[in-house]
Amino acid sequence: MQDLSVLDPKGLFKDVYIIEGITAGECRSVFLDWAISRKDDLDEKSALQALHDIYALAEPDHPMSEVLRAALSAGQKKPRRRGGAMARVRPPLEE
Repeated sequence: MQDLSVLDPKGLFKDVYIIEGITAGECRSVFLDWAISRKDDLDEKSALQALHDIYALAEPDHPMSEVLRAALSAGQKKPRRRGGAMARVRPPLEE
């Protein structure tokens, strides 16, 4: 398990789980703040899994737990093929 001060240096997750009556929208906002401000050398998938194991397993019904589960499952979806104009091969422009 990684050091919590590395996973969540601002203590955002710790604070969220203390706040009574926090909404899912507020949790998504806090999660976005964490995602934007995280260090580039931090492996996002393993950090999310560790945060999930620390917080969401203890409080599965908390709105942030749902946000963490959604973030973990989002990375498991297969990329979809783009259709339409983005998928078409275009001939080179003549000068």
